[in-house]
Amino acid sequence: MNVESCYMKLEMICTGEEILAGQVVDTNAAWVGERLMEQGIEMQRRVTVGDRLEDLISVFQERSQCADVILVNGGLGPTEDDMSAFAMAQAKGEPLVECVAWRERLERWYASQGRIMPASNSKQALLPASAVMVDNPVGTACGFRIKLNKAWLFFTPGVPHEFKQMVDEQFIPFVISEHSVTENTLLYKLLTFGVGESSLADDLDKLVIPEGITIGYRSYMPHIEIKLFARGENAANALPETVDKVKFVLGDSLVSDGHSSLAAEVNQRLLEQGKSLSIAESCTKGQLAIELLAQPGSDEYFHQAVIVTNEASKNKLLKITPETTSKYGAASIEMAVAMASNLRLLLESDYALATSDMVEQEVDGRQRTMVSIALVSQGKIWHQTIDIPFRRPEMFRSICAAVAYDMLRRALLGTPPIITYPFIRRF
Repeated sequence: MNVESCYMKLEMICTGEEILAGQVVDTNAAWVGERLMEQGIEMQRRVTVGDRLEDLISVFQERSQCADVILVNGGLGPTEDDMSAFAMAQAKGEPLVECVAWRERLERWYASQGRIMPASNSKQALLPASAVMVDNPVGTACGFRIKLNKAWLFFTPGVPHEFKQMVDEQFIPFVISEHSVTENTLLYKLLTFGVGESSLADDLDKLVIPEGITIGYRSYMPHIEIKLFARGENAANALPETVDKVKFVLGDSLVSDGHSSLAAEVNQRLLEQGKSLSIAESCTKGQLAIELLAQPGSDEYFHQAVIVTNEASKNKLLKITPETTSKYGAASIEMAVAMASNLRLLLESDYALATSDMVEQEVDGRQRTMVSIALVSQGKIWHQTIDIPFRRPEMFRSICAAVAYDMLRRALLGTPPIITYPFIRRF
């Protein structure tokens, strides 16, 4: 059972000018938030601060008066702008002292590589006088933890693979062992597509939710993720029934129970059913193939993918005749069906998906961006032309790919592959 102390306040401080400047995306913070939640541990606050001594000292002193545990990430390297240890010593009013065990370990590591340890690495063995060393089994940056005001501050390096191993092997066990656990916390996630966040909230707000269960929303287009938190034993016991009620309200907008993307959902179902797939893409420009091929095990069912963005490539690779193009158009249903059908026959895939070119034209006095999508299996063809109301290329491709995935997902479930989405017009 996942657990969380109802009294513990856990926060995170992320350090680095490169994060504030947008030069580096803080994937560590996103990863650890989800990792902690898997253990039933909720993070209350996250702060990002640059590599400035005064700012680091200030944030350590301020947050240590509010939190019980603070995970500090970054600033433990050998260069001058790595000053987390020095700032912590200043915040506590004590000197840095050499951790002899860590210095000797660094020297042994460099010697094993046939190298002499650079003088700058000696800095990584300097810790605040009252700090407790925390092992970093895969790097040169020494972790440590230290008590300031009411909080334990737990310092980790910013290198992702070092950080993740230390969180799993050092930080999470420390949190669980040092803080009594008195309340169960569970998290259940549901993935939706095709309905906006406000509409989902309007529908779900009508439900009577048991005490201790809360509903949250995470928007990352083209999806909205529904999060159900259950805090306490009574809420945990009521969670399964509440999930069923939420699923019923979501209806066709629910596209996955347990996955964070439609690609992951489709991947699992293709693997479970042992079905094969081929993909032909024009306007999506490889988006479908890229997302699926990133899934574990996809090489077991993925036969082939072709990206055909002009008439010549369609003619040569997919045997689309010039007559088809001239008679129906590059964005037509006939084009999408021909692309999928011809590709499926090459390796006799169980399914083939195709996205046509896109075309912009005026319909009912409004400029519309339309594309055709086809799904073909042996003896069955499903197709639709849709108007995607987003002109930005990345968003257009993501929504088009999601519609195509959803068609395939529904076919694999044995339900009608084509439905109506509130914000997408179908012709």
